[in-house]
Amino acid sequence: MAVTLTPLAKADPEAVETLLDAAFGADRRGRTAYRLREGAVAIPELSFAAWEDERLVGTLQSWPVALGTASGTESLVMVGPVAVEPDVQSTGIGKALMAALIEAADRTGASALMMIGDPEYYERFGFTAEPAAGWRIDGPYEQRRLLARVRGQVASEGQLLPRHSGERRNPPVFEAAE
Repeated sequence: MAVTLTPLAKADPEAVETLLDAAFGADRRGRTAYRLREGAVAIPELSFAAWEDERLVGTLQSWPVALGTASGTESLVMVGPVAVEPDVQSTGIGKALMAALIEAADRTGASALMMIGDPEYYERFGFTAEPAAGWRIDGPYEQRRLLARVRGQVASEGQLLPRHSGERRNPPVFEAAE
């Protein structure tokens, strides 16, 4: 299947919501991951849409979040949801979206990406549970599914917190890529 990736901003927001409902169900907004990114604005340079011709078949969104520690807060990027239309899942669209994210994150110098996801799938992209083993989130989640891909120094313990748009209008400041 040939797909084209574009910035997510090129997709109609209603079409994105329809795709997310199809992939995860209409009850998805009650999940812990949604509460963690509530009030935030997706990071444009780390959010993508996948198209088959003119049909939206996949999306990946990234969000600013914080890790509260004993010495303050650290900015992280929360990846997800990664969504693919059910009728074209397992055709490589999710892999293409993740590859685009990793390339863009490496370009921007993002020091830490985190997500709640299936370790069996996301391990191939460098996400593991080890860096996040001491992190916590308010709400239900499975610790083994709290994953991180870390390029720099990030606290090994802390509380994941929303980064509300009212608190900070800009996405996290990324360190320069080495």
